[in-house]
Amino acid sequence: MYLTPGSISLADWREVYRGAPVQLAPECRAAIAESAAAVERILGRGEAVYGINTGFGKLATVRIEADDLETLQCNIVLSHAAGVGDPMPVPVARLMMALKLASLARGASGVRPATIEMLEATLDRHLIPVIPAQGSVGASGDLAPLSHMAAAMIGAGEIWVEGARVPAADALADAGLAPLVLGPKEGLALLNGTQFSTAYALAGLFEADRLYGSALVTGILSTEAAKGSDTPFDPRIHALRGHQGQIETASALAALMAGSEIRASHVLGDVRVQDPYCLRCQPQVMGAVLDLLRQAAATLLVEANGVSDNPLIFPETDEALSGGNFHAEPVAFAADMIAMALCEIGSLSERRTAMLVDPALSGLPAFLVAKPGLNSGFMIPQVTAAALVSENKQRAYPASVDSIPTSANQEDHVSMAAHGARRLSEMARNVDAILAIELLAAGQGCDFHGGLKSSEAIERVRGLLRAYVPTLEEDRHMAPDIAAAQDMIRCGKLVDLVGELPGIVA
Repeated sequence: MYLTPGSISLADWREVYRGAPVQLAPECRAAIAESAAAVERILGRGEAVYGINTGFGKLATVRIEADDLETLQCNIVLSHAAGVGDPMPVPVARLMMALKLASLARGASGVRPATIEMLEATLDRHLIPVIPAQGSVGASGDLAPLSHMAAAMIGAGEIWVEGARVPAADALADAGLAPLVLGPKEGLALLNGTQFSTAYALAGLFEADRLYGSALVTGILSTEAAKGSDTPFDPRIHALRGHQGQIETASALAALMAGSEIRASHVLGDVRVQDPYCLRCQPQVMGAVLDLLRQAAATLLVEANGVSDNPLIFPETDEALSGGNFHAEPVAFAADMIAMALCEIGSLSERRTAMLVDPALSGLPAFLVAKPGLNSGFMIPQVTAAALVSENKQRAYPASVDSIPTSANQEDHVSMAAHGARRLSEMARNVDAILAIELLAAGQGCDFHGGLKSSEAIERVRGLLRAYVPTLEEDRHMAPDIAAAQDMIRCGKLVDLVGELPGIVA
């Protein structure tokens, strides 16, 4: 797809995350060339300009001579490539590279067309640098991880090639690419910015969006298993409160339940006046989740289309202005919101599973199995879900409230956006498993309803579930069942089966 810097949609970024090929729109090329020319003109004036002919951070007062400018840019890349830990997942690293490409192509970073073309070429050839995921505090840019990206472009470090780690110089040579020789400011432009944090936050956002939709499906399946009411989804209730996410969520839940034989079987004569909150308040809780995710999405969309390195080049006046766009506080706040949303999706799901295994609440056999006592049924899967919910609660503590000074107190307030965004993938994996356990439990509960069917949409979900996991007649090895249900959640099959649901991307 063509990326038009400054106006790339959230849907396009999601496709990049999923592996879509990228190419810059041709109309941005002139701005790139003019920005690079402006750097040359600024250098020609002989003035000291941060990041172009000075040291970096606390060493900004050190003037660098013209003969050393190439070395300066190479040195900053190699010295700042100090990350540790497991490598970034390739889809997230690839998204980070595309974000950096779009930012540089705005024509405010002073990089040459050849540098842009090198970044495009590595993306096009699926040459993704091996990037340690730990080492950024989310200010002064995501320096360490982006330096590992830049290092690969100059032939240092490693690159993923068909799943194998290959020395960068060899991988480039095999692809017919010469290592990049960095010009003035280019090393700093490549490693300065919020693209690492933003890539992880966007990945977390896209996963949370998928999980929101999946949780609506499992929530209705649980409602049917417990023979819950659809009255709480009546649009008149939600119109009076007015929250858009709540209104849309209630409408989606009502549509998922429409035409259910299970619901029709107890419309009259049900002695229960109200369902537990985990059923009745789904529109309120999941609607708030949707609103929160949309707020985070709005922030991240702006960030993904912005320019966040330093200094910034303004060719119209030949100025290099030093500021602080590299500070990732907006990303940190967005990541904290997504973490809260993921935590609540899992928390509400686990409460529905706990309700289903309790015969006093669900009216179903204890732990959803015949001959309880001889069989433990869903006793321990619910415990597993509870453990994962607790993990996510601990991870949901806001990262953005922390700060620690760096660079000899020159960088005295930082955002912690990097690890705030990085934790989202782990939280999403936990929610995958929590929803998978609910899917199994709710499907099992519905099997006790004497052959009554749910809505057409939910019956498609039940049919797919039973194609992979048979009804639990007596205790068996549960882990494979959970893994199969996780696969259904993770690949988005539940949402695909029921049709369009509300979300962050139209």
